[in-house]
Amino acid sequence: MEYSFPHYLLSKQSVDDRALNQTVLDSLKANLPSAPIRIIEVGAGIGTMLTRLVRWKLLAKANYILIDEMSENIESAKEWIPLWAVEAGLSVERIEQDQLRVFDQTRDVLIRFECADVFDFIKKNPAPADLLIAHAFLDLLPMPESMPELLALTKNLAWLTINFDGVTSLEPSIDSALDERIERLYHATMDARSTGGDSRAGRHLFSHLQMAGAQVLAAGASDWVVHSVNGIYPADEAYFLHFILHFFEESLAGHAELNTAAFANWIEERRAQIERGELVYIAHQMDFLAKV
Repeated sequence: MEYSFPHYLLSKQSVDDRALNQTVLDSLKANLPSAPIRIIEVGAGIGTMLTRLVRWKLLAKANYILIDEMSENIESAKEWIPLWAVEAGLSVERIEQDQLRVFDQTRDVLIRFECADVFDFIKKNPAPADLLIAHAFLDLLPMPESMPELLALTKNLAWLTINFDGVTSLEPSIDSALDERIERLYHATMDARSTGGDSRAGRHLFSHLQMAGAQVLAAGASDWVVHSVNGIYPADEAYFLHFILHFFEESLAGHAELNTAAFANWIEERRAQIERGELVYIAHQMDFLAKV
């Protein structure tokens, strides 16, 4: 199988759609300032959150800055968003290489693409936005020191979604002791990243936000729950599951606490469970809406 990170981001759209916490989303709707609104999204990937907000009619008139440090993601976003917009019945105007406008009679969104490290962008950002979005991103950063810098990007609201919070479940069990060891070691790799990261980022965000002077307006679980129906996974979620196993494989290959053959067999059996439509995957996460 060919592993493409932009394809993975596309495949998890439907998973995220289900997972996003409705109470937090309702609070966002209730607190959004009147249009036009300026939005900055960090770690924005290929732009699936932007298209989600347009689909869900949360955006009418907006200026949206989409930031990601992976050039592959930004280039994919520039190609995919116009295709999505046309399929959604929106008009597309390419203003310049890094700017795009998608619009119809009720919606008008000006998009700017920034291929940059988030902290480099913070240094040059001329003005804070009305809304900061960080989707499935904060659990990759060093905390709590990153939080004040991130919140400098907004003068009002921060919507912080899909923050991993220490629970991974893969069913059915293959070998309960091996399952537990692999999951524990996988979480440990998140805590050991040289660039920062936290396998219990979700619960820790309460204190990180408070220390940074922000008020939590709403918080709740945003768990990924992926399973088949009559042996078939919805949308492109089989690819999503294969990519999750790819994360396991990359993170734990050659780990001193794992028998190489046993781990390879475990990965192979998990992949076979996907092909048979048997694998159930659950990851516990947290969403937040905070006011700066």
